[in-house]
Amino acid sequence: MKALITGASSGIGRAIAIALSKKGYELVLVARDREKLKKVQSEIQSSTEIVSMDLSEVENCAILHDRYKDIDLLVNNAGFGDCGYFDLTSLEKEIRMINTNIVGYHVLTKLYLKDMRDKDKGTILNVASLGGFLPGPLMATYYATKAYVVRLSEAIREELKSEQSNVQISILCPGPVDTNFNKVANVQFALKGLSSEYVANYAIKRLFKGKFYIVPGFKIRLARSCAKLAPTSLTAKITYKMQKKKIR
Repeated sequence: MKALITGASSGIGRAIAIALSKKGYELVLVARDREKLKKVQSEIQSSTEIVSMDLSEVENCAILHDRYKDIDLLVNNAGFGDCGYFDLTSLEKEIRMINTNIVGYHVLTKLYLKDMRDKDKGTILNVASLGGFLPGPLMATYYATKAYVVRLSEAIREELKSEQSNVQISILCPGPVDTNFNKVANVQFALKGLSSEYVANYAIKRLFKGKFYIVPGFKIRLARSCAKLAPTSLTAKITYKMQKKKIR
């Protein structure tokens, strides 16, 4: 079995790579930082290839797919966020975020889904966020990108179910996680984050059980349930107050 993991140089991606290696998966690890990828590779016992590549570029996604077609499990994990009032945050950073968090996911999901449907087997895990179910004042662009991932994946799941396909798609929707995300997004989470290792192991366990929504942590599952019942105006107000505490 072979898995391709994007955003694999740190955080959840790195932890998922280590968890899958323990299950005997051959790995293709993708990220921009080659030195960090080498470090992750040194921590893994199974056969591992590393690819230093910026997946915000559509042509790079196509190159990656052409190079590695025989993939059993695709983990779309590359992404980052930012925090601040929408009119004050960097437009350049937001465009890079949209290209990474949406366009990269979209292209890789589409290309590998075609292969998997032809073979009638394979699994895609798209890493979204609890934020994908909420309005995101002060992190508007990031939350919107994760909402895209959630809705795209939900639609694909229904298409696969209607065809009785053996291809599986799932979404991982964590809340705060102790990763480098905080530094890149310029935030400090009010709630204590889960460890990357816990999130990865929980995700793999639920993924192999065929679950679609994978939401680690009791408090985060409770928050998602409450968000489904509350009006958007209320969840936006609550989210704003929580985000306000994050700004450094």
